[in-house]
Amino acid sequence: MDVHRARTLHESRLMELANVTGVGTGRDEHSGADVIVVFVSRKVPRDRLRAQDVVPEELDGVPVRVLAIGEVRAQDDPLDS
Repeated sequence: MDVHRARTLHESRLMELANVTGVGTGRDEHSGADVIVVFVSRKVPRDRLRAQDVVPEELDGVPVRVLAIGEVRAQDDPLDS
């Protein structure tokens, strides 16, 4: 399945998982393959997550990568000042 279609199909469910702050697409830095990227506030070992909060390794045949980016907060827009 195409990476963009797979992302669209699964994004809302992924966003409900613990620590997930965003979902995108990208390329695996080693293989160059298209991947779904799941952004998380922090990585947690699988054995410390509830089964329903584990990010799958692939979705519809598309590899999934987890990237810890820290907490996401909205910032004031300097143009609004």
